Amino acid sequence: MSWRATVLTLFPGMFPGPLGTSLAGRGMERGLWSLEARDIRAVATDRHRTVDDTPFGGGAGMVLRPDVVDAAVAAAMPEGDARPLVFLTPRGAPLRQELVRELSAGPGVVALCGRYEGVDQRVVEARGMIEVSIGDYVLSGGELAAMVLLDACVRLIPGVMGAAESAEEESFSAGLLEYPHYTRPAEWRGRRVPEVLLSGHHAEVARWRREQSEAVTRERRPDLLSEQRRAAPLHPAASPA
Repeated sequence: MSWRATVLTLFPGMFPGPLGTSLAGRGMERGLWSLEARDIRAVATDRHRTVDDTPFGGGAGMVLRPDVVDAAVAAAMPEGDARPLVFLTPRGAPLRQELVRELSAGPGVVALCGRYEGVDQRVVEARGMIEVSIGDYVLSGGELAAMVLLDACVRLIPGVMGAAESAEEESFSAGLLEYPHYTRPAEWRGRRVPEVLLSGHHAEVARWRREQSEAVTRERRPDLLSEQRRAAPLHPAASPA
C-alpha cells in the first residue's frame, strides 16, 4: 500500500502544486504515494458555507469553528484510519527531521491547514492533533507549510530518491548540517576544490566532511550541538578490560 497524504484546506486548488513535479511528482506517478486535497468548506452545513466565527474574548480576525473542522476530519479519516493528524500552525513545535522520518515510515499523514487567526483549540485537543510549525514566522495559511511537511516526508519514501545514501548524508541526518559540495571543474575563477576531495583517500574525505559539518553547525546552528550534548550519556560505558 502506498503512502497516503490527505490535506484539509480552504484552498484545495493549491495542491498538488510543486508536489506534482520533480521527485515527489514522479513518485506520485509511480504510485509510491498519493495526495488528496479536501475542501473544509464542503462540510459546512449552512447555505453560506460558513467555516469561521469571531473569537471569544474579542480581538481581530476569525477562528475556524470546531464543529466544521471536526466534520472535515471525520470525513477524511474513517474509523480505523491510523494516520497521524498534523495541524500546521505557527504555535506548533518546530518541524524536525526526527518527526519527518517517523511520519515517512508510517502509513501516511493527514494535514490540517490553519487559516485566519487559527483553529478552535477544543477540536485540536479532542482530535489529538500534532501541532507543527515550519519556522518562526507567520504565513497567510498552512498550505505552504503542509507542502513543506509533505515534501520532506515523501522524499524519504523508499524508491522516491535515486540513492538511499543521499538521505543518510544530508543535513540533520546525524544531528549536523551537511558539509559543502564541489563538482567539476576542479578550478573555477581562481578557486580550487579542496585537495582532499581529489585525493581518492576515502577515510580522509570522510574525516574532512565530518570536520566541515561540525564547523558549519557550530557557526550557524550551535543549538544542534547543544542538543547532541544533552542527548549524550552522562557516564560513558567503561571499556572492556
